[in-house]
Parts: sequence; structure tokens; C-alpha cells
Amino acid sequence: MKKDDGFLDYLHELLEPCGTISTRRMFGGHGVYCDGLFIAIVIDGRLYLKVDADRQARFRAAGSAPFVYESRGKTVEMSYWNVPEEAMDSPDDMRPWAKLAIAAALRKPEVAKAARAAKTRTKSPVKPDP
Repeated sequence: MKKDDGFLDYLHELLEPCGTISTRRMFGGHGVYCDGLFIAIVIDGRLYLKVDADRQARFRAAGSAPFVYESRGKTVEMSYWNVPEEAMDSPDDMRPWAKLAIAAALRKPEVAKAARAAKTRTKSPVKPDP
């Protein structure tokens, strides 16, 4: 069993009420997807949810902080923030935070455009009866 496997299984339990959860290895951690939408990263056994400018204050007020890393001598702050510790207690405690991450991911212009295109493709024109 890999080091993060147990933690990833637990994340599936926490996030599953929000949709179908999947994870994929990436950049020394894992990406977390809800219904195919990229909503979080797991780095060093810690969950960071997608946060946009509209919700940063809420995460900050809850004691959360962004994921940061060093690159070429500079500190880089990502748009993924750790969740409040109590959110890790149950699916009910995680749900509002996960919903914020889903909303932030959907607000990304390229994601919103792809979602609209997919919705258009699934609509079939109504044909009159012959």
C-alpha cells in the first residue's frame, strides 16, 4: 500500500456526497476530481481545495492558508487552500467546503466554456413526426 492510499480512501468517503470522486497521481501528489472536475490537490497527505478570489476571505477566516512552493528562488502561491481541520471530521462537515471548491472550479473561464459546450452537445433537436 502506498503512503497516501489510506488518506485518499478517506477523502473519497468525505467527498462522495458531492459527486463521483476520482484521484490521479500528479506532481508528487494527487489531483482530486468530482464528476470529472478538478477541485483539489493532495500534497504530503494534506488536502487543498480549489479557491478563487471570491472565496479566499472565507477560507482565511477559517484559519486556512494557500499551498505554496518554491520555484527558482521565488515563493509561488497556488489557488488551492487547506481546509479547516473540522472539515476533515465527516462528509457533512466537508460538504460546504467542497461545494465552494466545485463552484470555484466551475467559475474558471475555460471550465465554464467547456461545460456550456458539453451541455450544447447533449441537447438534440426535436424532430417533427413524419
